[in-house]
Amino acid sequence: MIYELRIYDTLPGRLPALNERFANHTVGFFKKHNINVVGFWTEDIGTSNRLVYMLGYDSLADREAKWSAFQADPGWHKVRAESEVDGPINALVRNMILRPTDYSPMQ
Repeated sequence: MIYELRIYDTLPGRLPALNERFANHTVGFFKKHNINVVGFWTEDIGTSNRLVYMLGYDSLADREAKWSAFQADPGWHKVRAESEVDGPINALVRNMILRPTDYSPMQ
């Protein structure tokens, strides 16, 4: 099992739009493409415009296939464009592929 940690820093005032897009659309596309959502987080202390989430995959090949299908989905492109009609949402997107250590409870 591998995990992908994704960190989205939004433009000022745009975190509500990103949360709306995830809650009402993106999570549905993840389900459609069998992408395992581990969880979503915002910060109580720290940056107020950040969404952090983690996805789980069986392997790098599994991640590549599922993420590619999600990114190519015309419905996703439509939703993304509609959600950014008032301008871009994200200032910076970062992601990391993480593999649990042998002693991690998340093996």
